Amino acid sequence: MIKKISKNESRSKRHLRIRKIVSGTAERPRLSVYRSNKAVYAQLIDDVNQTTLFSARSQEAGLAHSNVDAAKAVGKLIAEKALAGGVKQVVFDRSGYLYHGRIKALADAAREAGLQF
Repeated sequence: MIKKISKNESRSKRHLRIRKIVSGTAERPRLSVYRSNKAVYAQLIDDVNQTTLFSARSQEAGLAHSNVDAAKAVGKLIAEKALAGGVKQVVFDRSGYLYHGRIKALADAAREAGLQF
């Protein structure tokens, strides 16, 4: 009998495959994105020192949804925090999600706010 792999297990496998390659430093941290049914989250992570530099979530932006508008708000918020902290360049980590919809909206909003990928 063949075991069926769920979408989340497939995404987790993709994420681990990506994480072998993508790594962040203090000068160029990793912009990690996570989306759930209720919220969108973003973190800037320094993998060398294993610390989270900045984080943002849709609830911080005053939105209690996980839609494209919330993703845009989170992208703008994380970019503002990063620029205020002196970070201009990041490495984008989509965490195994397809690059469209909420993930693309967050990335585009962060770029428009001044982050360079």
